[in-house]
Amino acid sequence: MPPATPELISSRSPRVSAARRLAKRNFRGKERLFLAEGPQAVREAAVHRATAAHRDTGAATLVELFATPEAAERYADIVGAARDAGARVHLADEQVVADISTTVTPQGLVGVCRFLDTPFEEILAARPRLVAVLAHVRDPGNAGTVLRCADAAGAEAVVLTDASVDLYNPKAVRASVGSLFHLPVATGVPVEHAVAALRDTGVRVLAADGAGDRDLDDELDHGTMGGPTAWVFGNEAWGLPEETRALTDAVVRVPIHGKAESLNLATAAAVCLYASARAQRAVGGCRSVTEC
Repeated sequence: MPPATPELISSRSPRVSAARRLAKRNFRGKERLFLAEGPQAVREAAVHRATAAHRDTGAATLVELFATPEAAERYADIVGAARDAGARVHLADEQVVADISTTVTPQGLVGVCRFLDTPFEEILAARPRLVAVLAHVRDPGNAGTVLRCADAAGAEAVVLTDASVDLYNPKAVRASVGSLFHLPVATGVPVEHAVAALRDTGVRVLAADGAGDRDLDDELDHGTMGGPTAWVFGNEAWGLPEETRALTDAVVRVPIHGKAESLNLATAAAVCLYASARAQRAVGGCRSVTEC
């Protein structure tokens, strides 16, 4: 059976124009909607329901899906899930989808999704044992990659401070590779409040910094990593400012055993988060704040 004929043939369609505007931060904030591109992100969005903003209504995260006929045929299961979720599905030609997409080589699927951010107070109430705090992180690709690392390491939340990049920047969404839909994320939280509130709930707050006075290997050897922990990660270029480091319980460096000058943000975050995850899962480690 040949692919269905596209129903949206003009990039000037009001629906297309509205979706295309979401590439800009001010429109995303006004509409509280963002773009998710590619099969992995759209698949996760289609099955996601429990957003903080729409928990009472049970509304699905995915609002609309634009798909080329070829992509709709190839990813029929995703299109079906989108329809089951109540999303409006529009078949569109390749140029229309390319006009909405922010990638150089679109994959034929672009979804419009509701914002996902969770109130910081809800994250605290859940008594998390492993949290990633992004303070002064400005690169959207790095933010999305750290979110993905946090998800893979089993972190229970991610917090973006008010000095960090927009979580819903298309590059950040793509770099998260679907992890954005897997764990609670709070946005716009002042770093001072984030650190103080986490400490008040029994979480040890560690700053990750190459100039830290404590060594990650030593922390692991001394058995100090098994409790609930929040890692604070700073700017890609200059790390964490002194005033932010001073707020935390300790400043920890990832040891460099070879000749590399340093690690990039995402790599350092992965090392730190996995170190905590391993320590927490070891005999005697804390599975939650209340088990310590």
